Amino acid sequence: MCPSRPHDGIAGLRSSAVSTAPDTTSAAPAAPANTRGRVITASMVGTTIEFFDFYAYATAASLVFPALFFPTQTPANQLLSSFAVFGVAFVARPLGSLIFGHFGDRVGRKTTLVASLLVMGIATVLIGVLPGAATPGFSVLAPTILVLLRFCQGVGLGGEWSGAALLATENAPPGKRALYGTFPQLGAPIGFILSNLIFVVLSLQLTPEQFASWGWRVPFLLSSILVAVGLWVRLKLMESPAFQKVIDEERVAAVPIARIVRTAWRPLILATLAMVATYVLFYLMTAFLMVVGTRPADEASARAAAEAAGNSFDPSTFVPGLGYDRPHFLTMLIIGVVFFGIFTVVSGPLADRVGRRPLLLVVTVAIAVFGMLIEPLMSSGTVGVMAALIVGFTLMGLTFGPMAAFLPEMFRADVRYTGSAVSYNLASVIGAAPAPYALIALWQALGGSLWLVGAYLALAAAITLVALLVGTETREVDYLA
Repeated sequence: MCPSRPHDGIAGLRSSAVSTAPDTTSAAPAAPANTRGRVITASMVGTTIEFFDFYAYATAASLVFPALFFPTQTPANQLLSSFAVFGVAFVARPLGSLIFGHFGDRVGRKTTLVASLLVMGIATVLIGVLPGAATPGFSVLAPTILVLLRFCQGVGLGGEWSGAALLATENAPPGKRALYGTFPQLGAPIGFILSNLIFVVLSLQLTPEQFASWGWRVPFLLSSILVAVGLWVRLKLMESPAFQKVIDEERVAAVPIARIVRTAWRPLILATLAMVATYVLFYLMTAFLMVVGTRPADEASARAAAEAAGNSFDPSTFVPGLGYDRPHFLTMLIIGVVFFGIFTVVSGPLADRVGRRPLLLVVTVAIAVFGMLIEPLMSSGTVGVMAALIVGFTLMGLTFGPMAAFLPEMFRADVRYTGSAVSYNLASVIGAAPAPYALIALWQALGGSLWLVGAYLALAAAITLVALLVGTETREVDYLA
């Protein structure tokens, strides 16, 4: 095995060894290893499954898990505990990125993608059969196992996204990497819609008691079918041209993360910070707003709901929400996510045309402005709430869509899986892990006002904006280098 070629003196968001020659000069000699249909299907189906599983947990974490796994705590602490467990996966994701990134850069993309899918899928199905804390003998065991399975979900997702992004972009035609990169990104809105449609149907067809008893388990168990489909598609894949070239030139890194730390630490840091606003916006729009939207709007409604559920009501801990019933607000969220999907697709051709960095700079500024508008919009009735959901999810699509091309382009092919996976998942620790907990705490601190929540989003946007300003454009990098 040949030692890695030096590429010190890294500039901007990529290794200096990455050539800035146009795609057409380097991509022409290599024929695509996989057909376009296979690439699109395998990258999009896999991330759809992963995000379906993650959304199922996020929804259950706000609707069912507080009382199911933390029954002895106050309602406010139940919610905080539930979202603390939700954040465990984001702590696990960097570990998953190291594990799967290592094998993705040493063994190949295909095998690693299959393994990440299995880890995530098995953990999700097991959550679907986990007894609640009220079950005899499970008062401590149930939440403990939930934490462990949530950790496994995070490990699986830590390796999934980067592999799917590389599958799409390393097989993309010249000049269309960002477009192809939107295919795995579409797994996020598609997974959200599928998961929450199931929750809506269950909420409409089952009584609250039936839903709390067993209905919430259905999405977790149904994910086994999606995992089987994903495995079938991915087992038919061939290795990407970029990684095959690494093998042919004997450039496979013995320890990819060590090579990154030695030669590509600056793009690793900047790539991580470039994702922070995306993560905060995402979990604000999904997990957090689910809580705010479905919480009672006044004390009388909250007291009645608590009495109906057989719980005591403490007015000192009450924080008003928007007062929508669960199916109604889930439907509103699904409508917003449709815009997420549409603008994810729109972002690909835009990023290929104007560049990744210029597009992301404009969108990040818009995210900061949106943070300052959340409170007035969400306080303006159903029209305002729907407008906030549409604007927020539109911005989510425009910032999330280009990332599948932008992050991998910052690293050479021999460390691309590890580099993009670690940066993507370190950003989850900074942006996503504390977000649901912090947003709820800020919301409660102001007694239901969202001004501090919006300021938190604006701060995340400022961090991302600095990283983008320091970095450089990556559209013309030689992707086979």
